[in-house]
Amino acid sequence: MNKLNQIMLLLLLAIISVHCKEKSKEVVESVEQEQTAKPNIVIIYTDDLGYGDVGFNGATEIKTPNMDYLANNGVRFTNGFASSATCTPSRYALLTGVYPWREKNAKILPGTAPLIIGADQMTVPKMLRAKGYHTGIVGKWHLGLGSGHVNWNAHVSPGPNEVGFDYSYIMAATQDRVPTVYIENGDVVGLDPNDPIEINYKTNFEGQPNGIDNPELLKMKWHHGHNSSIVNGIPRIGYMKGGEAAKWKDEDMADHFLKGAQNYVKQHKNEPFFLYYAMQQPHVPRTPHPRFVGASGLGPRGDVIVEADWCIGEFINTLKEEGLLENTLIIFSSDNGPVLNDGYYDEAVEKLGDHTPGGSLRGGKYSLFEAGTRVPFFTYWKGTINSGVSDALVCQLDLLSSLAQLVGSDVKAGDSQGLVDVFLGKSNAGRDDLVIEATSRTAYKEGDWVMIPPYKGPAKIDDVNIEIGNSKEFQLYNLKEDIGQQNNLAESNKEKLQDMLAKFEAIRGDDYNTTQKIELK
Repeated sequence: MNKLNQIMLLLLLAIISVHCKEKSKEVVESVEQEQTAKPNIVIIYTDDLGYGDVGFNGATEIKTPNMDYLANNGVRFTNGFASSATCTPSRYALLTGVYPWREKNAKILPGTAPLIIGADQMTVPKMLRAKGYHTGIVGKWHLGLGSGHVNWNAHVSPGPNEVGFDYSYIMAATQDRVPTVYIENGDVVGLDPNDPIEINYKTNFEGQPNGIDNPELLKMKWHHGHNSSIVNGIPRIGYMKGGEAAKWKDEDMADHFLKGAQNYVKQHKNEPFFLYYAMQQPHVPRTPHPRFVGASGLGPRGDVIVEADWCIGEFINTLKEEGLLENTLIIFSSDNGPVLNDGYYDEAVEKLGDHTPGGSLRGGKYSLFEAGTRVPFFTYWKGTINSGVSDALVCQLDLLSSLAQLVGSDVKAGDSQGLVDVFLGKSNAGRDDLVIEATSRTAYKEGDWVMIPPYKGPAKIDDVNIEIGNSKEFQLYNLKEDIGQQNNLAESNKEKLQDMLAKFEAIRGDDYNTTQKIELK
């Protein structure tokens, strides 16, 4: 080969090398863009955690360092809402983007209730699955299972897997309700076919002990509503027979669901995933693992909040270890506001001390006042979301449309607003208004104002000692000036009241005052 040919060959190789490097760079950039377009998404959802139960919202008597770190390094929402002041309706709205009062069955469900999300209904996991996500739920479900007559000894369907989740590991309803078993992809875990499960919410099974007749078997005393079947020394709502090998151990539940969430992440780390991590704390019965007993000084309720915070820290460590934290959007909130005595004697009231679960807000769980639906709420995405505090009005209802915007889906739910820039901290332009719900009653929020229509019934639920917002008169509050809702302006500002009532009825209709009996739990 002559010298000229050698030079030409070297030039050709150089050109090819440069071209390959450019192509390689394009491929890397394309992969990075694809990852950015499809971040992993995790919703961490607590149960009955109040606005004032966490350090990042001002709590000083209880320590929540892991939640605080995420909130203070993400966007902390001071005006973030659940759709409802009770659990099932809020979960329905979060997954469907539909106001729960539009679905007549979206109210606190027994463990035997049929699935209330329609098979043809759009959901967060269904939308994300269509965009290439693997979707999973670990934790509390409480949206019904089956079609009304569940055989717990066979495959249970429809359920989470039929409304968008590729994987589900759940409890059917709540920790205080039967059946007290875990269900994986529709099948009861660890069930002995020779010891079939029977469930009845009205009548006990012959020979089975219960909370009323057998107080000597209890390790936790019931206060109201929890006096049926006894499982692990705890009286429950509803009657259960059989399934002994499958029954959960309450003190291990937090660890159990944490491990499930961690395993899900590890198994799906090489593909975009959506995980709905639905924690059970601090819902009753409050059963902290022995490691956390006494950790808060506030009794079991405080201890399970400390336990939940630890679980979140361990989960975040798993994301770090798997190299996923920088490509994972975390959304944290609670299904409704706080309650102390919610059916058991567990010293939540006696050991409260200076702690204020609702912060400076009035009311709590079951209530149309602010503490019922204004809840801890933040988003965190390392390296993408800058830390900050937002006063924008946002609701869990908005997650469906907002996440659709994030991943390039054209899905829009009827009541869910696309606020992806707000959730990512790029905008402070949240909702203009919101209809909130509590035990079938609704109220209207607009800007700094909230209007509560008159409702019949008690002003306070004595069993739980919570003001729920009922009054014979309209109530109107300016929350900017009166966050504790002590000064009713309905009489002194009738023009504002009429304006808000008209807007409320335009959304809700004028039949909002068909008050139903208030149902506890």
